[in-house]
Amino acid sequence: MTRNGGQLLVKSLLALGARKGFGVPGESYLAVLDALHDTQGRLDFVNCRNEGGAAFMAAAWGKLTGEPGLCFVTRGPGVTNASIGIHTAMQDSAPMIVFVGQVGTDMKGREAFQEIDYRAVFGTMAKWAAEIDQVDRIPEILARAWVTATTGRPGPVVIALPEDMLTSPTDAAPLTGPARIAEAAAKPEALEDALGVLAGARRPLILMGGCNWTAAGRIALQRFAEASDIPVVAAFRYQDQVDNHSPVYAGEAGVGMTANVKRLIREADVILAVNVRFGEMTTDGYTLLSVPVPSQKLIHVHGSDREIGKVYQPTLGIHAGPNAFAAALRPVTGKWSAWRAKARTEWEAGFDLGPLPSPVDMGVVTAHLRDLLPEDVILTNGAGNFTVWPNKFFKFGPKARLLAPQSGAMGYGLPAAVAARIADPARTVVCFAGDGDFQMNCQELATAAQYGAQPIILLLNNGIYGTIRAHQEREFPGRVSGTDMINPDFVALARAYGFHAERVETTDAFPAAMARALASTTGAVLELTISPEALTPRQTLSQMRAAALFRKDAK
Repeated sequence: MTRNGGQLLVKSLLALGARKGFGVPGESYLAVLDALHDTQGRLDFVNCRNEGGAAFMAAAWGKLTGEPGLCFVTRGPGVTNASIGIHTAMQDSAPMIVFVGQVGTDMKGREAFQEIDYRAVFGTMAKWAAEIDQVDRIPEILARAWVTATTGRPGPVVIALPEDMLTSPTDAAPLTGPARIAEAAAKPEALEDALGVLAGARRPLILMGGCNWTAAGRIALQRFAEASDIPVVAAFRYQDQVDNHSPVYAGEAGVGMTANVKRLIREADVILAVNVRFGEMTTDGYTLLSVPVPSQKLIHVHGSDREIGKVYQPTLGIHAGPNAFAAALRPVTGKWSAWRAKARTEWEAGFDLGPLPSPVDMGVVTAHLRDLLPEDVILTNGAGNFTVWPNKFFKFGPKARLLAPQSGAMGYGLPAAVAARIADPARTVVCFAGDGDFQMNCQELATAAQYGAQPIILLLNNGIYGTIRAHQEREFPGRVSGTDMINPDFVALARAYGFHAERVETTDAFPAAMARALASTTGAVLELTISPEALTPRQTLSQMRAAALFRKDAK
């Protein structure tokens, strides 16, 4: 059967199991849009308002579902807008495929209208960047892109699609399904070595992260930790991958890292790091473990051999996927119960906050949300000091999820919340956003309304770029520059997009407002009045910790 390239691509995506694609339409890939006309209800195109928002949605979809998040954008300005989501997916290790319209093959190399060399631009930002110049090779390159995005260390793939290639006829057969790739497993002798090193520890610690865990894999690791009585710390923004109510959970190694988590990592004599890439935030600027050889014995387990030894030379490196490795573990015993118990006690003590100097006290608000929200809630956030509340003061049970960018990208939270609502319309999704963060992608409220995927947004309005102001006042006290904001009427803006919206100006008013937000059938934006002084260095030490100012303040 003869098809054009756009039809072959879409039919192959259907066979791979694709369900949604996020994007902004462009004339450079009209043949793909035309093919998607015939797949409505099976593979749907979600029409976003900016390519950055679309790419964030695709990255969040990949992180939440484990399927590649698909993003469709046009050439030049379209894909450069989308680059923020590509970078985020890479740092999150989230599977994603970005399809980019490209100038015709007869115009390449002339700096034609909106032309970009995608391999050059995205070669270091994505896991793989390629271009399909021959229509018959669409199935081959798409199959490789799908496997590349989902295996080893998952990540984004960028595929350029020349306009004339997409309209060319072909008799090539579409894909019939995804390749079955078995997850890498530890060799028995390596597993025995790892268990032996752990059994000889005095202060063992498990560090876990990454987004390609299965439910069975997470449960297996937790059962091992509980049976072995070993504390577990989550890598930066992956605290939803372990049940926070388990007695072994001891906190998150991320921005605003608490003193007890730093102590755990520093004082551990053996660290079992599973599915972790050792980023700056998880290592407190690469200070908690010495580079390149840590003083702690490090067992580093990862599905990509390129991650093992990249920063830290391990005592034992094991090339294995997290789920296969966790399933193979057997409990070990040792004299470290007091070590684990102290770690847990110190983590729980961190929830005891005094009053914060703000019209709306977020400590009280977050405590209310811990009791109120359903067990399968999805929380999302972008970047800013406000992220301390979902990241440090919420307790994630086994069914709850967190979508938050390891890249520290502002504007991620709202698109991620929309993607989560599209992925699972029945679940409650709550986005935490600062006033600056919200305005990076507030236009995606229209996307949410168009697809009936409206989340609840808690908009913390303090009238400043809070994180930068905190750094500024520390480094250049009394010299505020470029961090004040004059904001719009957020309530009117949200209502214009069809959302329920109200301003919450006192802590006491929040419970009733949140109840109305949960009851709304059109989502909600609750603008919370936050004092700028609640997030600056002019606080008591405990309040500074609660605000999660960056590591220079926490040392």
